[in-house]
Amino acid sequence: MDAAAQAFPIAVAWTVGGLLLVVAVTGLSRRVGWSAPLLLVTVGVVSSFLPFTPDVQLEPEVVLAGVLPALLFAAALQTSFPEVRARGDSILALSVGLVLFSVVVIGFVTYWLVGAVVGGMTIAVGLAFGAILAPTDAVSVNALVGTGRVPRRLASLLEGEGLLNDATALVSLNTAIAAITQPEDGFGGAFGDFARAVVGGVAVGVVVAWVIVRVRRRLKAPVLDTSISLAAPYVAYLPAYFIGGSGFLAVVLTGIWLGYRAPSFQSAESRIAERINWRTVSFVLENGVFLLIGLQLKGIVEAAAKTDIGFGLGALIIAGIYLAMVLARFVWVFAATALYRFGPERLRERRWDWKTALAISFAGVRGVVTLAAVFLLPEQTPAVGFLQLAAFVIVVLSLLQGLGVGPLVQLLRLPLPNPEQDRVQIRTLVAEAQDAAIARLEQESTDDDPTDLVASLRRSAEYRVTIGTSDEQGLIEQPDSFARLRLLMLDSERSAVLDAQREGRFEDSVIDAVLGDFDSMEATLKRSYRRDVTKPVRPPLRLGRRRHGG
Repeated sequence: MDAAAQAFPIAVAWTVGGLLLVVAVTGLSRRVGWSAPLLLVTVGVVSSFLPFTPDVQLEPEVVLAGVLPALLFAAALQTSFPEVRARGDSILALSVGLVLFSVVVIGFVTYWLVGAVVGGMTIAVGLAFGAILAPTDAVSVNALVGTGRVPRRLASLLEGEGLLNDATALVSLNTAIAAITQPEDGFGGAFGDFARAVVGGVAVGVVVAWVIVRVRRRLKAPVLDTSISLAAPYVAYLPAYFIGGSGFLAVVLTGIWLGYRAPSFQSAESRIAERINWRTVSFVLENGVFLLIGLQLKGIVEAAAKTDIGFGLGALIIAGIYLAMVLARFVWVFAATALYRFGPERLRERRWDWKTALAISFAGVRGVVTLAAVFLLPEQTPAVGFLQLAAFVIVVLSLLQGLGVGPLVQLLRLPLPNPEQDRVQIRTLVAEAQDAAIARLEQESTDDDPTDLVASLRRSAEYRVTIGTSDEQGLIEQPDSFARLRLLMLDSERSAVLDAQREGRFEDSVIDAVLGDFDSMEATLKRSYRRDVTKPVRPPLRLGRRRHGG
């Protein structure tokens, strides 16, 4: 057996071992209440110095074009479109304004600090490093807000920022890299590149979302629908990338719209399968990337050792850059807070208090994007090895800082999600849906439907079927009528919930919980009867006249 043939099973073995390690470490972190990303990075760092661990080179193109689109798409599917629309200006202020401000501040500080020690340092290199550190990380933010220890408004702002700021930062990075490799051109085309990236990303995202909705509406098999879903982030990313647009912006817009429109074009089985599959994909990718980040430390340290910057001086430079990054976020967020509190009335209606501003400022967690983007710096970049090490250290410091967000929220006494309040909202929303279901039952039932069946459905509009109980004895005898009427009722219940979502009267977590419950009911119903009830069956009018009462 030649060396190439032997290398493949060895690579598979390391991959499987890494996956099992990710599962074990993540499970341990959940049990003891530690940060999973931070623990995985630590395990990766320790493993990288073991003699039997192979050298790991995480290619930035693999992360940016292969991993990140899937992670952003999975997060976008769970993002509330009404929430983004309602707080769009706030999210744009963080994902565009704050990123550009951070690029400039970090860029000049990097140019000043590193340039004082290393010759050949240019402002373009400083701005490129500023673009690398500017974006918060959607994966790290989701790990932070997923604990339930931050207020919902804070969580929605951080999630929206993390989804959209990658596009701003990477466009800025590409512009700065062009200035490094072609200094004679300068930054003349920066605004044009940025405009093309935004317009191209938005256009591709809108078109791809429109096409995918119409394609998936015609697919009835969940396995086919889920296959299209798995391809969707790359169908959005690649066209935008090739026309010079922002592939990340296209992916995010596609994911948000598909998640919002899912109840209108997917079956219940497809939605359940999609949620489970993307949850698994996200778990493997996001946690696996953090482990790989730690495994790269050995190579990063070796590259940094080749520069002329000593340990003590390097630590001071990294501390200065990190402080500039943190202060830039604080300054921008508090300036935006002042504008929302004392600016035009339209902004004052959506203002947040100073405590929330402090929590937002403190939650600037960096992660996968920063560690992938730093390897995009050209080889001729001055002190490139040191900059890679600095990016790694700053990511770890930001993850450690993220551990303090929960205690800070408690110290500031910001309102946390209230499970009891959620249960009250769920009961209220389900009651509205039941009213719609009963109205649909009265409209659709005919004289050919057994009276006892219609009465039983009316009494238990919420449909918690327990086969064999006295209330449901008559349902088994008329499975076709029962399935037809119950699916029609569920359709009306779902429509009532979606109307409530558009009106913004309930928390997104409540909407998701109720819609998920309806999907489970519908899937269970379709599995419980032999007749194909993949679509609600409307009886021909000749079967009988409709009931309009008791």
